[in-house]
Amino acid sequence: MRHQLVQSLRGRYPVQRICEVLEVSRSGYYARCRRPEPVRVREDRRLKQQILAVHTATAGRYGTPRVERQLRRQGIATSRERVARLRRELGLKAKGRRQFRVTTDSKHTYPIADNRLQRRFHARGPNEVWLGDITYLVHGRGWLYLALLMDVFSRRIVGWSLSDRIDEHLTMTALRRAIDARRPPPGLIHHTDRGAQYCGNAYRRALDRAGLEASMSRRGDCWDNAMAESLIKTVKTELGREFLSRDLAQRQLFEYIEGFYNTRRLHSGLDYRTPAEVERLVAPSPPSLSLERWSKEAVAPPALAAPATASPTLT
Repeated sequence: MRHQLVQSLRGRYPVQRICEVLEVSRSGYYARCRRPEPVRVREDRRLKQQILAVHTATAGRYGTPRVERQLRRQGIATSRERVARLRRELGLKAKGRRQFRVTTDSKHTYPIADNRLQRRFHARGPNEVWLGDITYLVHGRGWLYLALLMDVFSRRIVGWSLSDRIDEHLTMTALRRAIDARRPPPGLIHHTDRGAQYCGNAYRRALDRAGLEASMSRRGDCWDNAMAESLIKTVKTELGREFLSRDLAQRQLFEYIEGFYNTRRLHSGLDYRTPAEVERLVAPSPPSLSLERWSKEAVAPPALAAPATASPTLT
């Protein structure tokens, strides 16, 4: 340790003086310098660079388990304990959690759907079960609200919408985008909490037109939609920042969801594979929307008052 300290200070002070202060033999220090560097030290230094590269590429979103699995996918053999130690030495930490704000308003008079899912968070293939939830993001002028729809089979976010208002338009836009992108078959279970945004007349008509079966959690039971709650926690933690404007938030969310979460993020529940990889095992991946088309679709609200006989495609 003292020899390492001499090495770090020798560019600022004379070696003789440093050795005197630290009570180190100068000849011993130079003998140490002539010795080859231990293999373990060289390997640790190289592994630190690789860990830092993963940390940078994922914008600090990965903790130790995912960093270790990402290194393994790159052909780098190591252990989780070693990665944890080197991350501590580098001072690297995954992004932390944000503050809490209630987004579910279940005090309404709309009909409540039965709990068809019953906490069975599994599916045999894509477009069998979707989970929906709403969260918030910190904005320079207040709050932004984010509605998400996730496919249980692959954990892919199939639809999302951002607004400064937490209303039915928010959830309808996410639903319309999911249906347009995925074209789900009739019978898909659409599970959410009891929030008014999911129970309104227009939203229920939209589900009926598309042939989706509504399912809702029991009152005050977050475990009935635990996978969606986990998704919300992940998104909020990994975004990990305040947004200066709504346009900037829209762009960063698009880049996160379409450029990272759906295509590159390793999911522990998928044996550290990505949603895109899991879906490619059973069928080609559906086309992704461009940011320009995504943004244009959010300009005009969907036709909330559309008659029950309208086309199955939400407009």
